[in-house]
Amino acid sequence: MPMTEASHPHLERDLRAMTADGVAFSAMVGLGEAYVPAFALAAGLGEVVSGLVATVPMLAGACLQMVTPAAVRWLGSYRRWVVLCARLQALSFVPLIVGAALGKVGLLWVGVATVAYWAFGMSTSPAWNAWVTSLVPVEMRASFFARRARAAQAALLGGLVVGGLALEHGRGHGVELTVFAALFAAAMMSRFVSSGFLASQSEAPGLAASHRSLGASPVWERLRGAGSVRVLTYLIGMKAVTHIAAPYFTPYMLGPLDLSYDRFMTLIAASFAARVAVLPLLGRLAQQRGARSVLWLGGVGIVPLPLLWLVSHDFYYLLAVQLFAGSAWVAIELATTLSFFEGIPESDRASVLSAFNLANAAAIAIGALAGAQLFTWLDGAAAGYAWLFATSSAGRLLTLALLRRTPSATRVPEGLRLRTLAVRPSGVAVQRPILASVSSEAREEPPPHRRND
Repeated sequence: MPMTEASHPHLERDLRAMTADGVAFSAMVGLGEAYVPAFALAAGLGEVVSGLVATVPMLAGACLQMVTPAAVRWLGSYRRWVVLCARLQALSFVPLIVGAALGKVGLLWVGVATVAYWAFGMSTSPAWNAWVTSLVPVEMRASFFARRARAAQAALLGGLVVGGLALEHGRGHGVELTVFAALFAAAMMSRFVSSGFLASQSEAPGLAASHRSLGASPVWERLRGAGSVRVLTYLIGMKAVTHIAAPYFTPYMLGPLDLSYDRFMTLIAASFAARVAVLPLLGRLAQQRGARSVLWLGGVGIVPLPLLWLVSHDFYYLLAVQLFAGSAWVAIELATTLSFFEGIPESDRASVLSAFNLANAAAIAIGALAGAQLFTWLDGAAAGYAWLFATSSAGRLLTLALLRRTPSATRVPEGLRLRTLAVRPSGVAVQRPILASVSSEAREEPPPHRRND
């Protein structure tokens, strides 16, 4: 039965709070998370650390999210768990703020901060997705999540612009690290604001008691039954070879290319803006030709990207590469999301998303560590970047073979929205589907013996 205003008396308040949470969360990403690798460089921790802090801590987050079902049952509430994790994620900025304000920070504290950031941030995902699905009526989801996405995207871009301009001003006046401290403090406050809006939203009594959590074996069966194993295989291989090079674009741009912070920010913003602009067009293409066509388009498009960075140091050339990179990467993310969740019942998607996150984070960590080892062998020389980029392009080309037998989604849901968790200058971003926007069509009830409440 559709949810009505009478059955959900706090609907308008909840929708406003949900939008405000998305705006504050995205401001945190734009002001804080996006500039952590640059901070590692400015603090003198080196290129390898700058690359690893943007990637390896995600694995800790993907592992901790696996305890979410038990934590939700223990607390008896989605809201309590999500708000707790949001506040702890906000506090993860404290070591960065203190280190930047003091003018020095150790690798240990940067590691603690980034691991905590991703651990508590990703732990909200399964519970938040299940909770938000219960709050937004099916008939309102497409229009509501479209409006929410636009507001969040504007906040993220605004955070990027403010951060880049402030850092360039700080560099020019010799207070670069002080500006980093201010940006991280603003990011922390944004997440606290976000947690306040999360706490103000409704939760139906007993909702968490019905939380469905699949074990590893049922998840694997769901993936096999939907044909998603082949998509997962491509995703793992592609993400691993991509992150041989991707974490080192920040050191490359702020090192050998010697870009100013405002130009660095412009390149990140351009890539993200391209994603926003191209996503609706790709959605229509997926409707007409199937998700597999979009996946091939993105898969071929990302192959030459690392090598294109070596062609010229001209800023406007690099800007064009970024626009192309954002378009290619959003094609990959849209198509893998559509193909991955096609055929999997709505009630199982939160568990499958957790498995998706874990596999993705493991592949990213493996690739980043391999890239770090290669860069270290090459003594961090300028030629090392060329080797990293060439190796990554070759690997991306080889993974295209894994696309040959990937299935094409037969039903492409309209209104799919992606939640941006991180943006990267390489064009890669960490985006996850808002499952309520994927699941706006008829629901399939799972067989009773699958339940693991």
